[in-house]
Amino acid sequence: MLMNPTVAVVGPGAIGTVVAAVLHEVGRTPRLCGRTAREHLELRGEDLPGGEGRIVVPGPVLVDPAQAGGTVDVVFLAVKSTQIEAAAPWLMALCGPDTVVCVLQNGVEQESTVAPHVSGARVIPSVVWFPAQTQPDGSVWLRGEARLTLPDAPPSRVVLEALRGTLCSVELATDFRSVAWRKLLQNAVAGLMVLAGRRAGMFARADIAELSLAYLRECLEVARAEGAALGAEVPQDIVRNLQAYPADMGTSILADRETGRPLEWDTRNAVVQRLGRAHGIPTPISDLVVPLLAAASDGPG
Repeated sequence: MLMNPTVAVVGPGAIGTVVAAVLHEVGRTPRLCGRTAREHLELRGEDLPGGEGRIVVPGPVLVDPAQAGGTVDVVFLAVKSTQIEAAAPWLMALCGPDTVVCVLQNGVEQESTVAPHVSGARVIPSVVWFPAQTQPDGSVWLRGEARLTLPDAPPSRVVLEALRGTLCSVELATDFRSVAWRKLLQNAVAGLMVLAGRRAGMFARADIAELSLAYLRECLEVARAEGAALGAEVPQDIVRNLQAYPADMGTSILADRETGRPLEWDTRNAVVQRLGRAHGIPTPISDLVVPLLAAASDGPG
């Protein structure tokens, strides 16, 4: 196993800031690469070490791939799926054939969308389980435990070593497909928040809970057709979890809608519609939700 791998974080938003902060906290400060120059990153949370509830990661955040400083052992790609093309110059600058790119994105198509941009590097998908929200002052608030799930494969062990001893735990899953699809179901139903313009408290409504269950069951049928081993109880479990969240808990796709950024509707929702059609599975709720999310993302109007 590679010891003390060199690391870069591309996309120091909410998820990227968490990863950069936990690395910095154990003395493995990564290179920070993004679109906006910043002097530092700041992570806040009630359970962070040191009693201050904050970790400050020294910058700068580099904005010119020409200043990337050569290839690294591990790249944490933390940009949205809508930003992969914009991040491609960073990947070209940071990746060599021995680099491992850990994709911290939503969806079940991470490898196929990122692989064309990484100069032959090894791409590892992940499932991100931690709730992180960007604050108005630019800091990031971590509202729970930081945890990643990766496929049980040799490149994942390089990522495991990079995060060894940090506040972010890493799990290796032998059935990563099922884990990734379960998270996709959660992400898909969260798209209803965009259409309602509301946060997690909306799932306490009986009518929204009923709609969510119907949508999740539709998504579950597609997931199973794709080889995910998920039980019939999963939709109800996801709705219960949503109902247990703080009423003001949002999601990244809702935050993007509120700030007028492009939405990850294709990665989180249209994939169900697209694969459903490939398998001959009717997706009537997706057929309604997807065009509405697409219109909310890019108009016109």
